[in-house]
Amino acid sequence: MRQRRLRNLYERLKELKEMKKITRDELLMKLGTARKEAGRIWNIIDIRIPMKNEKISGDTFTFKINREKLREQQFKEGTYLLRTNLQDGEPEELWQRYILLTEIEQAFKELKSDLHLRPVYHQLDNRIEAHIFVSFLAYCLQITLKQQAKQHAPGITPRAILEKFKTMQMIDVHLPTTDGRELILPRYTYPEKDIALLLYKLKLKLPNQTPPKIQYQPNKCGADLLPKTQ
Repeated sequence: MRQRRLRNLYERLKELKEMKKITRDELLMKLGTARKEAGRIWNIIDIRIPMKNEKISGDTFTFKINREKLREQQFKEGTYLLRTNLQDGEPEELWQRYILLTEIEQAFKELKSDLHLRPVYHQLDNRIEAHIFVSFLAYCLQITLKQQAKQHAPGITPRAILEKFKTMQMIDVHLPTTDGRELILPRYTYPEKDIALLLYKLKLKLPNQTPPKIQYQPNKCGADLLPKTQ
């Protein structure tokens, strides 16, 4: 577990170092996310961060593994001991079952917290089933997002991605016309640089802007616009 986290952290730092046209503030934000994901492993890496008046380069942004801290943490770490009443199967198979159990528990945790599956304020069976079904679809989308982030943007969680996407908004611009009609322009806000970079990393594309539409407003139409009858 330590080696996996250390490897992921080191690979993430290499990606940040290879990024071009990244500001110091953006670098600090990404380092904060990487630190949260790494946990105590972060203390093993000696990182040199550029000062405010320095440009980001291979000399101002450096990092390396502190071997002494690594050996100290290895000495303090313990060992997992699993006790089970199952007699069949090899130890490797029992370990895989245990890992699967932790993943199932994490799935229920995400359903109850991130996706707000509970409480369920329904009394009819069909509505309860519909609520759970919609929550299950949301969970499938979340897992898909997690796998895409793991492959294309390691170091960032689905919750962090959704928090960033919350800054984008969908609005309707209403423009009245001289003949009593109203021109409606549905538009989404232009993504910031960090969101645009995240979309690029995840290989996601925003849909095209919705074409405008025109609707009548009977309460604002004048009598001269109505057809005349004899």
